[in-house]
Amino acid sequence: MRERRHTQRKKFGFYMRVLNDENEETVGHLVDISADGLQLETTASLPMGQVFHLHMELTPDVSDKLFMFFSARPRWIKPDEIMPNLFKVGFEITHIEPHDREIYQRLMEIYGE
Repeated sequence: MRERRHTQRKKFGFYMRVLNDENEETVGHLVDISADGLQLETTASLPMGQVFHLHMELTPDVSDKLFMFFSARPRWIKPDEIMPNLFKVGFEITHIEPHDREIYQRLMEIYGE
């Protein structure tokens, strides 16, 4: 399959949870990151096209805030090749405030491999 991504994707070398703003449940864990989106490992398939309002727990080395907030929608979903009870979900970021965008960039620089 031809790669349609326009920005470089980096593997994420740090365990980081992404949570749903509405119910504080863990949506997944960050697997890789790019300027326009991210990939999560999840325990459930997510509805395609639905916009999720999310937040990510932060570490003191990237921000003085505890959380970064953004909205994103799944662009693709596939079962994990090794663990069939897990899913890989590619999200496109649909909205992020400028300060949180700066934090997101630092996350890519510090933890992206």
